[in-house]
Formats: sequence, structure tokens, C-alpha cells
Amino acid sequence: MTQQFTADVLICGAGAAGLALAIDLARRGVSFRLVEKMDRPFHGSRGKGIQPRTQEIFEDLGIIDRIVAAGGLYPPQRVYQADGSFSESEIAEHVAPTPAEPYHIALMIPQSLTEGVMRERLGELGHRVEFGCELTSFEQDQDGVTARLSGAAGEETMRVRYLVGADGGRSFVRHALDIGFPGKTLGVRAVVADIVLTGLDRTAWHRFNTGAMDRQLALCPLAGTEFFQLQAPVPFEGEVDLSAEGLSAMIAKRTSRDDIRVHAVHWASAYQMNARLADRYRHGRVFLAGDAAHIHPPTGGQGLNTSVQDAYNLGWKLAGVIGGAPASLLDTYESERRPVAAGMLGLATGLLEAAKRGDIRRGREVQQLDIGYPGSPLALEAPERIAGVLAGDRAPDAPLRGAAGQPRRLFELFKGPHWTLLGYEVERDAVPARGGLHIHCIGADGELVDEGGHFRSTYAVSPGEWVLVRPDGYVGAVVGAQQTDALTRFLAEQGLG
Repeated sequence: MTQQFTADVLICGAGAAGLALAIDLARRGVSFRLVEKMDRPFHGSRGKGIQPRTQEIFEDLGIIDRIVAAGGLYPPQRVYQADGSFSESEIAEHVAPTPAEPYHIALMIPQSLTEGVMRERLGELGHRVEFGCELTSFEQDQDGVTARLSGAAGEETMRVRYLVGADGGRSFVRHALDIGFPGKTLGVRAVVADIVLTGLDRTAWHRFNTGAMDRQLALCPLAGTEFFQLQAPVPFEGEVDLSAEGLSAMIAKRTSRDDIRVHAVHWASAYQMNARLADRYRHGRVFLAGDAAHIHPPTGGQGLNTSVQDAYNLGWKLAGVIGGAPASLLDTYESERRPVAAGMLGLATGLLEAAKRGDIRRGREVQQLDIGYPGSPLALEAPERIAGVLAGDRAPDAPLRGAAGQPRRLFELFKGPHWTLLGYEVERDAVPARGGLHIHCIGADGELVDEGGHFRSTYAVSPGEWVLVRPDGYVGAVVGAQQTDALTRFLAEQGLG
């Protein structure tokens, strides 16, 4: 009997991870549903930093310019002393962009605006979020997943090939699978709120009592809005007054100023900081992504970014297997992404300790440009390399010029759902064309010219070498002219036969 699938994939949770996965599946022509149990979109600022690596992903997904237009840059932080004097410094080091790394500065945009841009992009691709629709139970077998949903229209049952739980730190999907979520509570309870206030200018991130956890207070103007984001540690016990009057009183007490007044509270939350990592990211045909798989303190601005990158890693693999690639491709999702989250939890926790001391500084480690997948089954080097770009590394950008005279960028060539094969001074017909693979030859006789030498120097390639770039912008293979047979086998193993 033939299985009747309602869709290929059911995505549970329409935050940043679920939206990123939906956009990626939509542009690949994979059928899916994206359900969210909340009746309306999240309207707070919670994750407000977009790191350079995520900016590269947003360029690929076609939304980077909208994200920049909707948000802005982080202002300098202004640290106040007890006598009212202050000093200013940048929250992160400012490094100029390079041809290989075109994005080098974190963007500030409230999470609600980021997700709004993502929903707009999803709408352009012909899909939408189903709000007020909750996953209530599911069972899986070797062929698919049977899921039951509850929404305004009542109960329904659907059959899908795969289920993805992108449903947050209290994930129903993770609990239903009984996947462990070990970690620890970090001994910090905090308030975060989006407020309308008077008494402070919007040119700085205002910080008070930075070295005292019981009195710290930060008020940051939220780019793209009229709000300030308030962040403050609070006692573990007792209720916190999150009204305008209550937050005004907290500000007055901690700043010793009576000129800062809260006039409205748009969104507020009191929460305990945790660092937890799911024991597994996959159980059969069910996957975890985003906060369902990892939660952490907000220090370092890593969470939303790591969640988007989970989805970006999973999307092309789901599409590949649904399209006929070996099922083993999906095993690499957990083996690649779980170690990244483990490292991110360590980084965020370390930055929290620095914040307690009042000396937090964010360097290159938060930008996520150095994240890669060395040792992945999806990494081939023949012969093995000792310098330059290695298999598993992020694929850098580089400026080129087309044979017709127009400027091109590697990121333009990578953009889209395909694999990309770059040949440096190669014989074009050494690797036959095939569906899902774009082949570009760079060199004096190729369609692209490396006028500035940026591609050659950044990738450290020699004449006759080929560089294969995965759909998610990581290097899958680097092979020499004599190893094209190994490259052909590698492509076939990924379903590009």
C-alpha cells in the first residue's frame, strides 16, 4: 500500500529556526507545513544581535538588505560611575570588512523584526505560518511520522516524512521523545523588557553598576523601534513588578536618578539563565533545532544565530534525502551541529562570568566566522592539505570579474540551493555537468578572472585544483587535477550522480 503523505516535512515552531528552515525548504521545492501554537507572532526583542556568519546566511536567503534596513548598529556602551561620570567604549571590536569576510560587525535588530522580515520572505515563496496550531502528539515508523494537530479548525491528523521540533527551550517534541536535556542553572535570574522611557539619549547603551550583580542595570536603545531594552539581574525569590511603575522604581533605585521614567512596557519577561544541550538532535525521522536543542545565557549574542545555522545545516540535507540522496546524509546534522552548540554554550557561559565582573568584551569568537566541520563525513581532501582553505571550513567570499567584463562575487555564485564547484585553471570537461551542481572555471581561459588574486590567495589553490562548496557555504572537497574520480564518487554519494 502506498503511503499518502500530506507534506514532506512538518516544522513545529515558527521562531527564527523554524522560519529559516521553512525558507530554505520553500526555495528547494520541498512541501512542508510550519505550525506555531501561539496565536500571534512573538513581539519582543529577546535575541537582538545578528552575527557576521548569520548575515552571510541572510544574504543567501535574500533578506540581508531588509534586515540591515530594519535594524542598525550597536551603539557604544556608556558605563556610569557612582558620581555620575561615565566612560564609553565599543561593545565589540570594530574590524574592517575584507574581500573574504564582507560582514564584520554585529547588527542590532529586535527578534520580532527579524522574524517579521523572515515571514515576509516566506510569503514571497508562497508559504505562511499557521498560528494557533499546536502539535499534540505524534508517532513514527520506518517510513514516516503521523502527527496530530489542534487548531481553530479543530483536530486533524497528518502524515509526513519528517518532523522538526523547533519549538523552543520547553520543546514538546523533545519531551515527547524523552531526549535528555542536561546542563545547569547558572545562578542568575534576570529581567528583560522593551520599554518606552524618557531621560536617556539613544546614542549609547547605558550601563550602571557593572561590577555588582545585585545592582546591575543596562538600558539599550533598540534599533528600528522607539523602545529601550532593559536588562537587569533580579533576586531568585519573589515576584518582579514588570509594570511601568515597577520598572521606573527599579531604574531609580539602581541609577540614583529620578529623571528616567518608564512610560510604557511593550514586552517584559523574568527568567532564569540556563546552559543545556540535548543528548541527541535526532530520533529516527524527528529532529531538534534551535532552542529545542540548546539553551544558554544571552551573553555574546549567540542563540538566535546558532538556531538559524542549525536550520541552514538541516534544510539542504532534508531536501537532498527527500530528492534521493542517501539517508545517511541526515546523520551528519547532529555530528556537525551538536559540537558547535557545545562550544557556544561554553563561550556564552564564560562571557556571563565576565559580565558579572563588569569586564565583558566581545571579540572575533562571537562572530561565528570560524565555525566549521573538520572531520565531517562530508569533507574530502585529495591530497590532504596543510594550508589555505580546508574541507569543512567556511567558504570565503572573493571578488572576481566575469569574462564579459562585469564584477562578480563568490557569494553570488553560491547563492541558491545548489552545490558549487570552482575550478582554478582547469580543463572544464574534467568534471561532467549534473543536476544540482553549478560549475565555474576561474583563470585566464575561464569564464571568471581572479584579477586581484583574492581567490587564489584566500583558498591557496594551485592550477588544476577543484573546490567544492556545499549548499550551506562550507567547503565539501578540495581535490587536485588527478583526483577528479574521487570527486565524482563524492558527488554521487551526496545524491549528485
